Amino acid sequence: MQTPDQHGQPSGLPAALGAYLIWSMLPLYLLLVKSVPPFEFVGWRIIWTLPICLLIVAVRRQFPALREAFSSARSMMLLCLSAALIGLNWFVYVWAIQRDNVYAASLGYYLNPLLNVLLGTVFLGERLSRLQWTAVGIASVAVALLLGGALTTLWISLALACSFGLYGLVRKQVAVGALPGLTVESALLLPVAGGIAWWYAASPAGSSFGHDLWISLAIVLGGVVTAVPLLLFAIAARRMDYSTLGFIQYLTPTIVFLLGLTVFREELRPAQLGSFVLIWTAIAIFVWDLLRRRRKPAAI
Repeated sequence: MQTPDQHGQPSGLPAALGAYLIWSMLPLYLLLVKSVPPFEFVGWRIIWTLPICLLIVAVRRQFPALREAFSSARSMMLLCLSAALIGLNWFVYVWAIQRDNVYAASLGYYLNPLLNVLLGTVFLGERLSRLQWTAVGIASVAVALLLGGALTTLWISLALACSFGLYGLVRKQVAVGALPGLTVESALLLPVAGGIAWWYAASPAGSSFGHDLWISLAIVLGGVVTAVPLLLFAIAARRMDYSTLGFIQYLTPTIVFLLGLTVFREELRPAQLGSFVLIWTAIAIFVWDLLRRRRKPAAI
């Protein structure tokens, strides 16, 4: 049973924690499919995400939202762009984890909220406070530090942060829910994913799916770990303040960082450590300013 919030509505906290914990554990899941080439795995991930999404859409009776999305030329154009961005994001993340660049992946999702703030300023006309500009400036120094000491993995962090940040910006322009939107995106990517699966099946090495039962089941599980946390996130977003939800999102890169340190035992280079310290400082300033601004109306 969920604990009601002060308005008598079910709390969104359990759903938020569930979503971010699943996303946090993705590196461990990707260990199960490490033998599958990243490009092929992303193809299978798309293929198996679509039926899972359709099943959940059916249970939640959200087919009218799908029909509305497909009937709008503007929505379809934007969802084509968001599908390309999320496909790129998935590939870079899988590639990074499978090649033990866990810290770079973690840093990308630490940078993402700060990048979202900057994108909102540039494209949506939102205004940053002085402290928020300070946080963005510190994050820029963190990126510059990586230019000197971890250049080979910097592109991973920037690609993840930029692709997911732009994905969120594009999706903000489309009046379609998170789950119906992912369903449409998966459908749009399905021909490409099918082509990838066919190409690997026709190669001398053959397809990774169908030869080993456990690998095949792990590949199918990719659809579940894609759709389910997004459903939980959508539930949490309706029941919680978005700023609170944004604060909880730091749980994911923190756990991924700890997994890199303990499970993957990746070497933490001085430049990476320095960059993480700067990013943590920037996030602390950003969150403190967010909480300070939220308390102001209550004091009036």
